[in-house]
Amino acid sequence: MSIAAAAPPPYRSPLLGSIVRIIGLGGLGLYVLLVALSDVIAPAPAGEGYLSRADQPPASVFMFGTDALGRNIFSETIHAIAVSVPEAVIAAAVAIALGAIAGFAAVRLPLSLERATRGIVGVIGAVPAIFLAIVLDAILGRGLVVIAAGLAAAPSAFIRSFDRAEAFADSRHAEFAHATGIPATTLLRRDLIYEIRAHFISVAARVLALTVALLATLSFLGFGASAPTRDLGRMIDDARASFLTDWWTLVFPALALTLFILFARMAAILGEGEAP
Repeated sequence: MSIAAAAPPPYRSPLLGSIVRIIGLGGLGLYVLLVALSDVIAPAPAGEGYLSRADQPPASVFMFGTDALGRNIFSETIHAIAVSVPEAVIAAAVAIALGAIAGFAAVRLPLSLERATRGIVGVIGAVPAIFLAIVLDAILGRGLVVIAAGLAAAPSAFIRSFDRAEAFADSRHAEFAHATGIPATTLLRRDLIYEIRAHFISVAARVLALTVALLATLSFLGFGASAPTRDLGRMIDDARASFLTDWWTLVFPALALTLFILFARMAAILGEGEAP
């Protein structure tokens, strides 16, 4: 049976939900612009220090202040965004390919293999994603931390996609479609088109929020980006020693990370109520 045939009438989201999604997508679009124009927006190159006196609080010249090395926190935050966001997109692509799409396809496996696959991924998915990311980073090597984050996010995407696809595949509409003799390849193609059209934005945004959080946490713990490259997680880690007195060195990169995750979750809001 086709998921398209089994799907209920299109969900008419409340106006508030639509507005929230638009805000989320707009916020993500703003981050894309920051990445694309980072070298233009940032007043100083990444890592350039001694631009002013060290530990200067926010002021008119340095609106985000400076750190212990005299680096412009505004510039450093923009450059860190330009590192964090593309890495999160790559990791999310890995999670979608090996998680969401694989979960959708696994429902079409022979029943015994289908259930075994769901059970194995379910066990893996019960492990906190950050622990998976650390283990995978150790196995793959420090240069593949983005892939490790994507693989760590894949189980949750797999489970959601699998369970949603299975709910449609077990419906009476599915039995009818098979009984009419519609080729399996045709059904698969139609189901995949519906899956992408109906759920891709929600799935991608949800996975993007998870991967950017994983990558920032890995960097904060010392597993991610290393000097001279700094992402938002590394900036937050660097601010630990002085944030009680020089609060601005922590607040602005943390705020940039929080807003990105918030916008991604807002963009996924219309998919939050879907079965499972």
